[in-house]
Amino acid sequence: MQSIIKVDLGPQSYNVCVRSGGLDELGTLMGDLSLGKKVLLVSNQSIFRQYGDRATTALESAGFEVSSCILPPGEQYKTLNSVQKIYSAALANRLERSSTMVALGGGVVGDITGFAAATWLRGINVVQVPTSLLAMVDASIGGKTGVNHPEGKNLIGAFHQPRLVLIDPDVLKTLPAREFRSAMAEVIKYGVIWDVELFGKLEKSKRLDQMRYVKADLLAEILIRSCQAKAEVVSKDEKESGLRAILNYGHTIGHAVESLTNYKVINHGEGVAIGMAASSRLAVELGMWDAECDRRQSALLEKAGLPAKLPAGVDVEEILNTLQLDKKVQDGKVRFVLPVRLGEAAVSDRVDGDVILQVLREML
Repeated sequence: MQSIIKVDLGPQSYNVCVRSGGLDELGTLMGDLSLGKKVLLVSNQSIFRQYGDRATTALESAGFEVSSCILPPGEQYKTLNSVQKIYSAALANRLERSSTMVALGGGVVGDITGFAAATWLRGINVVQVPTSLLAMVDASIGGKTGVNHPEGKNLIGAFHQPRLVLIDPDVLKTLPAREFRSAMAEVIKYGVIWDVELFGKLEKSKRLDQMRYVKADLLAEILIRSCQAKAEVVSKDEKESGLRAILNYGHTIGHAVESLTNYKVINHGEGVAIGMAASSRLAVELGMWDAECDRRQSALLEKAGLPAKLPAGVDVEEILNTLQLDKKVQDGKVRFVLPVRLGEAAVSDRVDGDVILQVLREML
């Protein structure tokens, strides 16, 4: 599998390179970008055990001086404390303005490393090497970086575009089944808001809940079409002043549920799936799209083994309160991404609180 997708942002343009076995070519690909010699490789414990040596060897064989910073795994560590650890490693290894941080891991590692790179020495290079399907199709592309605040997800962050995104599908062979299912929420999202052909291809697959049931040609379509969708949207709206907001489909309620369960009950993709189910029903209630489209989305989420109900113990009133802390709130109004038709979505701040509560109660 091999494809190069350009994120067209003028002087900040970069390539998303999808290449089987690409991890062993990391140093060569970075060498073509005229980067400084010093590299700080940031990963978590489990990913570094599996792929750290290969990444280090690839970088050193291309002449880079490599140091590492290993973080504990999990969304609960997506905090300023983890960023501080990266800063300390950057200082200890004398990173310069020409130096590069390489994020080797899932979305949490990518977000933390990107934010550290955005703020160290007022901004140094970052290269994203995602190892989870979720990070490959979403978090690694687009330059959104950040960490969580105790009161809400991703409230602290910055836009900082990578110099390169390297996706090696071969590393997905070690991806846990739950992480694969989680990523399918973002893939289905692209089908709903942007790429109706992708949606149709997913519908034809008998199972989407484990990678072993997804044929190689469909996996290639999932990776390439999802990356293309993200690249196209970001190229049109880098800093979410308009169109890019549609990429938050399912995220508003999803983030609230993640936060209220302390990031320990559901993971990000499961939260997005719950949020998509809620947003779809809100759109039906508001007459924005029809019940048949809602049914088709529900069928895909079920096929991917994703939840469409709220976790036990979550208070719907607390969800409504948490929504007010969402970073997308504008003039005190919560902004929802709602589907209009397959392949198209719109942003609305006219969703009444009583309607939100009604839909959420139906999802208990």
